[in-house]
Amino acid sequence: MALDQAKKADIIAKYAKKDGDTGSTEVQVALITERIKYLTEHLKTNKKDHSSRLGLLKLVGQRRRLMRYLKKVDLTRWNTIKVDLGIRN
Repeated sequence: MALDQAKKADIIAKYAKKDGDTGSTEVQVALITERIKYLTEHLKTNKKDHSSRLGLLKLVGQRRRLMRYLKKVDLTRWNTIKVDLGIRN
C-alpha cells in the first residue's frame, strides 16, 4: 500500500529544500523509509507474503544507493538525514 497523501505531503514539507521540491535526495530517502517501515510491520503479521518481501528488499537497496550518493556528495546532509530518520549504516 502506498502512503496516503496527507502523510506524504507532511514528509515532503519537512525535508524539502524549497517549495515544490519532491525529488531531492532527502525527500526520496524519507519517503522510502516510511514505505520500509510500513512493509516491515506488514510482514510481521503476514509472514508468507513473499512478493512484499521482495519489494521491501528492493526499497532497502534503493535507499542504500541514495544514501551512498548523499554521503559522497555532502557528508553533513547525510549525517543529518541518517540521525533524523534513525537509519543505521
